[in-house]
Amino acid sequence: MRLAAAIAFSVLLPVSTMSGQDRSHARSMVVTPFGIVATTHVQASQAGAQVLARGGSAVDAAIAANAVLGVTEPMMNGMGGDLFAIYWEAKPGKLYGLNASGWAPQGLTIEHIQAKGLREMPLAGIDSVTVPGAVAGWNALHQRFGKLAWKDLFQPAIFYAENGYAVPEIIHGYWEGSRETLASDPESRRVFLLNSKVPAVGEIFRNPDVAKALRLVAQEGAKDFYRGEIARAILRTSQAAGGTMAASDLAEFSPEWVEPISTTYRGWMIYELPPNGQGMAALEMLNLMELTPASADGPLSVRELHKKIEAMKLAYADLARYNADPRFAKVPLKGLLSKDYAKDRAKLIDPNQANCQEASGTPPMSDTTYLSVVDRDGNIVSLIQSNYEGFGSGITVRGMGFALQDRAALFSLDPASPNALAPRKRPFHTIIPAFLERGDQHIGFGIMGGANQPLAHAQFVSNVADYGMNIQAAMETARFTVSPERGCHIRIESRVKSEVLATLSAMGHQLELRGAFSTTMGRGQAVLHDSKNKMNYGASDARADGSAEPELPPVNW
Repeated sequence: MRLAAAIAFSVLLPVSTMSGQDRSHARSMVVTPFGIVATTHVQASQAGAQVLARGGSAVDAAIAANAVLGVTEPMMNGMGGDLFAIYWEAKPGKLYGLNASGWAPQGLTIEHIQAKGLREMPLAGIDSVTVPGAVAGWNALHQRFGKLAWKDLFQPAIFYAENGYAVPEIIHGYWEGSRETLASDPESRRVFLLNSKVPAVGEIFRNPDVAKALRLVAQEGAKDFYRGEIARAILRTSQAAGGTMAASDLAEFSPEWVEPISTTYRGWMIYELPPNGQGMAALEMLNLMELTPASADGPLSVRELHKKIEAMKLAYADLARYNADPRFAKVPLKGLLSKDYAKDRAKLIDPNQANCQEASGTPPMSDTTYLSVVDRDGNIVSLIQSNYEGFGSGITVRGMGFALQDRAALFSLDPASPNALAPRKRPFHTIIPAFLERGDQHIGFGIMGGANQPLAHAQFVSNVADYGMNIQAAMETARFTVSPERGCHIRIESRVKSEVLATLSAMGHQLELRGAFSTTMGRGQAVLHDSKNKMNYGASDARADGSAEPELPPVNW
């Protein structure tokens, strides 16, 4: 009788009193008036939080955390990769964008690739390498928004490189998946395989070569990477592998400050970076989604999932047709992001049937790591950095301990394509940081994972704007993503109800069921600054090994 009475009483309780005890997401947000660093690896988050505690800016903390991630997640990111960032300066309320993606070497041409008998860009090897932009990106951010001395930002990464760190679960899994890539290059095999084996979970991994490279960057500045000892090591590595990289390709590269692009969604402003990244697809998808009300049955209902899947297909068709380096091709951004164009495209969405033959419209004329930081003043960094595929090109710079990215793999060999390979051109890029705001709420967020990113961004925004979720719940809610087969092939997490999956399948969606918290859905982070109550909030995706770490208070021990 007591049990029955308790059940009856609980039914009468208002939902608000139960939400803290009976919720759908696993983790709580980190909440503090001090700064927060959210990354995919706990030690990287801690390193960034320590920098904040020393009086560092959000940019200082982001650089320190990113440098640690290059050591502890070497397949995902590092000095051999590219970087994009959005920075929100709280006091003036101004937003900045940085594109630190590298260009193709002067000698890397369509003719060079075709002379080797190839009909497509290689996914690995020296001809998939573009100039790494990450270190130049760090330097550009620090020169404009840094507070602490440059050399101090790399000390945590140097420590972990020299002394080692315990390999966590998910990173071990990615490492295991790259075993063949590493084995194909003698230097990669020497640095990243221990007696020809991938480091086990909990095994200490050291990389004294990357410690050397980090120390050179810390002491000599970014110029060493592009003109000094590291640059010479990159050139020797490229030459030995038959690559085309020249000293001028490195020395003449510089990142570009860009104006973020935006759209509105249910009263929120959403910002992405312009091409050559794929952020415009996230904005176009949101424009399409906004044309119909959010389903009252929730974000994982049949109607809501079908709408988002179909909107994704249309946005991705336009992305594939138009995205390119705007210095080489005209990208019709204004048309693609117009609300009228979204209305025209939305006519192709059948509410009852999946469309497997989506085509681009005519608008009016991974492996990656993401981190977000908010400091005690409310400044936000939304930063993403990547090697593209696991360990990038598979080629490790001799004596420097980091792999070179394979971003050139995303070029087209079709001369008519806006994304056609050309010297000093930046390829189509998958990695995109994002920013979201309404009134006093300012959110820096990102969800990595190759082609997954635009639609993961759109799902996160919808969870916040349509369903009022906090940033942790919005990050953890079950997601769907594209499948390599594209068309009607969709990957979706097993937490979606079986009856919903069955109905979607009957509508023509070809679903590939993945785990409850699958890394194929991307791994995200988010921070929120409330400028009214001066409070910060942090979220870290349960699909990764990471955490959102708060800045320690200024205690005099």
